[in-house]
Amino acid sequence: MLPEHWDSFKRAARGDARPSVPMALVVDSPWIPGYLGISHLDYYLDPEVWFQANLRVYDDFPDVAFIPSWWCEFGMAAEPSVLGARLKFWDTNTPSIVPSLRHLDDVDSLEGYDIESDGFAALTLHQMRRIRPRVLERGHVLPVAVARGPLCTAAFVRGTTPFLMDLVENPAGAHRLIDLCTRVVIDWLEAQHQVLGDGVEGLLLLDDIVGMIGKRHYLEFAHPYLQRIRQAFPAEWVTIYHNDANVSACLEYLPDTGFSVLNWGAQPDVREVRRRIGDRMCLMGNVPPLDVVVRGTPDDVKAATLDVLEASVGARLILSVGGGVSPGTPRRSLDAMRDALRVFNERPAIARPAAPRA
Repeated sequence: MLPEHWDSFKRAARGDARPSVPMALVVDSPWIPGYLGISHLDYYLDPEVWFQANLRVYDDFPDVAFIPSWWCEFGMAAEPSVLGARLKFWDTNTPSIVPSLRHLDDVDSLEGYDIESDGFAALTLHQMRRIRPRVLERGHVLPVAVARGPLCTAAFVRGTTPFLMDLVENPAGAHRLIDLCTRVVIDWLEAQHQVLGDGVEGLLLLDDIVGMIGKRHYLEFAHPYLQRIRQAFPAEWVTIYHNDANVSACLEYLPDTGFSVLNWGAQPDVREVRRRIGDRMCLMGNVPPLDVVVRGTPDDVKAATLDVLEASVGARLILSVGGGVSPGTPRRSLDAMRDALRVFNERPAIARPAAPRA
């Protein structure tokens, strides 16, 4: 993204007074290859295809901040591959992960990893080193390190259903695995910081599994590890927590993790999120990504976008879809979001609907 996009994102995240609402989208390989009609394998394995694909996205939407900016990734392969998960690659889809930890008692065998040389983390760091000069030469910035969260990584390594059962049947073993995954996440983010340099001023953590557990399990198995990751990095960083799943069970507690921006899915409604967490986090959302942005008409998208904007007057808001940009999202829908935002931002503040009571 361009420096002015990052500056606008930072100011919104930190609650600085702004005359307008910015727009930002989380985009990566689930959407970009399909949007451009290219092979996923070419996108991952041909650096020039990857570079030109990202450049095309930035050219198509010049007023949108793309988070984390020129995302180097191999699907969701980096973190679980460090811990030995087997991967399957496809030409028309993101890779799938085959769990490797059949017995939770074997978690100690996963110790001794090396972020710099293990799995797809090593390949991603190499790709970052190669593309960094080209991105900077174009006047763009690379300000955000990115990682899947500890529960997400644990579920990839163990299998989602066995991992969720572990929380109930073997909580001590589950904590050992989550602790290991937390260390991997912190090391992975720090390795990216070292490669990308002092321009890094933030992190994006993605963990949907947090939205699949209830309040009691969230407080025991998720909250302290999210706090630990946040506390491992400078207090002044802009920190974004992403969760496509329903965050209703943990919503009130998320601000206490220390993350500054919440990027959540289609549910709960933005009004409920405002009511329950007030102004303790900047909201990044939440136009429904599938029913509206993928499947709806441009008029549907405009109406849903204005609904989010009008329900958020007076709150810290960065307009986005609910979660990441979904596969199959057409350009006309993102253009409709941009059009609705332009209309909203051009209204005099006095003409905007009154903010609902939080």
